[in-house]
Amino acid sequence: MTVIKVPDMHCEKCVERIQNLLQEEGLNFQVSLEQKTVTIDGCETCVKTALEALDDLGFTPEIG
Repeated sequence: MTVIKVPDMHCEKCVERIQNLLQEEGLNFQVSLEQKTVTIDGCETCVKTALEALDDLGFTPEIG
């Protein structure tokens, strides 16, 4: 599993936008607003896809 920090995720609407897009990408993931993280359960390609999707939504994702 890979944890992606999303420091600019502030509200439930942010969580909803992230969930909708990552579901469309077919990824296995969990989103935590409290921790401001997205956890990806998958390969490097899945993580790269998630990072690109988060960036496309206007977030600044960071691995770690």
